Amino acid sequence: MSERYEATWESVSTHPLPDWYDDAKLGIFLHWGLYSIPGWGPQVADIQQLLKSQGPEGMLKNNPYAEWYRNTMQIHGSPTQRHHAETYGADFPYDGFIPRFDESAGAADLDAIASLCRAAGAGYVVLTTKHHEGFPLWPTAVYHPTKTGYQAKRDLVHDMTEAVRRQGMRMGLYYSGGYDWSFNNTLIRQAADTMLAVPADEEYQAYATAHVRELIDRYQPSVLWNDIAWPPGGDLAELFAHYYNVVPDGVVNDRWLQPGGHRGPVSDALARSAGRIIQLMWHHIPEQEKSLTFPTSHWYDFRTPEYQVFDGIQEKKWEATRGVGHSFGANRNERTQDIVTPTELIHLLVDVVSKNGNLLIGVGPDDQGGIPEQQQLPLRGLGEWMQINGAAIRGSRPWTTPQTVTSDGCQVRFVSNGGHVQAFILDPNPSATVTIAGLDADSVTDVRLVGYEGDVEVAPHGRDLEIRLPDRFPQQAAITLDLGPMASMRT
Repeated sequence: MSERYEATWESVSTHPLPDWYDDAKLGIFLHWGLYSIPGWGPQVADIQQLLKSQGPEGMLKNNPYAEWYRNTMQIHGSPTQRHHAETYGADFPYDGFIPRFDESAGAADLDAIASLCRAAGAGYVVLTTKHHEGFPLWPTAVYHPTKTGYQAKRDLVHDMTEAVRRQGMRMGLYYSGGYDWSFNNTLIRQAADTMLAVPADEEYQAYATAHVRELIDRYQPSVLWNDIAWPPGGDLAELFAHYYNVVPDGVVNDRWLQPGGHRGPVSDALARSAGRIIQLMWHHIPEQEKSLTFPTSHWYDFRTPEYQVFDGIQEKKWEATRGVGHSFGANRNERTQDIVTPTELIHLLVDVVSKNGNLLIGVGPDDQGGIPEQQQLPLRGLGEWMQINGAAIRGSRPWTTPQTVTSDGCQVRFVSNGGHVQAFILDPNPSATVTIAGLDADSVTDVRLVGYEGDVEVAPHGRDLEIRLPDRFPQQAAITLDLGPMASMRT
């Protein structure tokens, strides 16, 4: 692609979704920062359910995201505040983690991390270059107005990018444009704070823009992944145009909304009052409105729902974003039951892909600079499955319908790949005879079991398709059936 983009929303919106991103299907999200040293967050069952049951204030006070440690440790009475006081002392400052971070990051084996991502079957990796704490993981030349030398000693962005590309994967870079607690230390305790914490002054707008342009020019990331929002002011269309000119087949996510309206003491006070009313009235708000969502910008290549999936095929490309546990960063407080099993992760990937999505699954280095073993296990299990079934996943597109069930209630997902329909049976122990409801038996004449060399018997069962599986075949979390080019659902 050689087209150069002018700095207007109309011209930027001509950017097509590149095939590499649509084909990749799986990315690994690496959360790494000062929060990796304490590596701690409260135990919860599910962050979306936590929000629904306790409202914004309860969710923020009991936030399981270890990468939010700096904010949560400041909320009076929070489990994180108690943990911090008991472990490090109530007066131990967050910046006190910097020496330990530089030591562990300096010795970290980035090739081992990249190899794990490749072994999982990922096509791309996204690294947090600066999370909400505001600590850059590269030697930025951009001046910070209050903190001298506030950045990692090792150029982790460069070194991780090189390690990822050596493994044949694309590299993406995350940047927290909406929050920077080193720049604006607004404590986020209630609903209104989520927008009030976005720095609104011109100095931060220039600072964040210079940071992102520096990341684009130095590292040419294939994915430009912003979080929360983008500070008001400036020319975001020009920034996107610059990115597409430097990386023509790059992609940007959707979290770039710029908050509007006048900011001042009166408007901020009114917003906080509204936030308190929201919390008081939380139990009267419809359930469908109680979700962790992020407003979208004028233009984006893909959406990024967090810890959510969709029921049907989405017209716009999307990326399911979550950690292997209830935190994106490494959380030493998570139990085995808090981490997805390989089977659950495989089923999640298949479900997301069938509905026109990619999966961006999150892990994070711990205080030693390596991925914890409990986070590695589901990735390795997924990778073993992808070695057999990955060709059916990568490069696929949604079929006419994403899902059905077998006659005994087992979930089935469909994709189209290479002109053939692929059916995934989401059951580690399927019945010897699988009858796929709604699949027209007359449209399928030959079925291949991916990873098995023998024949598979097919026959009509009424108007459904009956498939007799071999007596012996490799046990997998999900089996893949190639239904050939003519498969169709009954009308």
